[in-house]
Amino acid sequence: MTHSEPARTPAGRTRSPASSSDPAFGVTVYGCGRDEAALFRELAPRLGATPTIAEASVCEANIELAQGNRCISVDHRTRIPNAVLRALGQAGVAYVSTRSIGYDHIDVKYAEGIGITVGNVSYSPDSVADYTLMLMLMAIRHAKSIVLRAEVHDYRLHEVRGRELRDLTVGVIGTGRIGAAVVDRLRGFGCRTVAYDRNPKTGADHLPLEELLRRSDIVTLHTPLNASTHHLIDRWRIEQMKPGALIVNTGRGALIDTEALVPALESGRLGGAALDVLEGEEAVFYADRRHEPIENKQFLRLQELPNVLISPHTAYYTDRALMDTVERSITNCLEFESGNQHG
Repeated sequence: MTHSEPARTPAGRTRSPASSSDPAFGVTVYGCGRDEAALFRELAPRLGATPTIAEASVCEANIELAQGNRCISVDHRTRIPNAVLRALGQAGVAYVSTRSIGYDHIDVKYAEGIGITVGNVSYSPDSVADYTLMLMLMAIRHAKSIVLRAEVHDYRLHEVRGRELRDLTVGVIGTGRIGAAVVDRLRGFGCRTVAYDRNPKTGADHLPLEELLRRSDIVTLHTPLNASTHHLIDRWRIEQMKPGALIVNTGRGALIDTEALVPALESGRLGGAALDVLEGEEAVFYADRRHEPIENKQFLRLQELPNVLISPHTAYYTDRALMDTVERSITNCLEFESGNQHG
């Protein structure tokens, strides 16, 4: 059973269930970059928490940092093995707040079975929605090739003219907070928007998935990654897509079967892809790889293709979204502790 996101004030900020007179309690924060660490150090004391901050993601080697703290906060970049969850439970951890919307890096059912509650956070959907629209516009205007040419002073026009968004049909798969924000933005461009979601949540025209794929010039993915959506876009579904269609993914890499995607892009079956997330990204993203080999051949091939844009899982990364993420992760822990003390 997952813990719900924190309560919101009318102004849209989270509020702490702890009063200023409550003693501060400890939260261990794993996988914490420098900018996140600064926010945790600033916000945690205000909310009544004392943070212990670790740059490394949680693993068996650093479990001792959680000793004495029932709540921890973890990043989304590294999968947490069940062995680590067991060790956390043995160390007294009862609550894990992941600083992400998705849970695909944690076996939530296993955690529940050993007495650990897992909670996620919500953050500004505008961060990912804005970035998604940027990727769409870059893809339909061949921005990658144009910018690379300009970098070497080749200022010729692209061989293929760009397209205008108002002339296209965009299929939005997943209409939660982020997908709905994408739909809202697309209205301003005058394009036709269709959507697929098992539980329709927007005013867009909802279609069966296969029909959406057949009609859409651009398909954008915003559905959670779980067992039912792993490789949602596989070889068969790529064959259902409109010839020359573009695919945008700012959700999770494994929503797309990369082995099926690469040949479809090479052959021109698909017109292009704009990918902020990729299968196997954990071994590549978030580090300077300029002076070391990248072993993932599919990753390298995608990066070579002129019709593919790749960015390092950065769509969420804005000042507002990061502030939301840190604040809500702390507040989740406060609410869990408060519920246990008074439940």
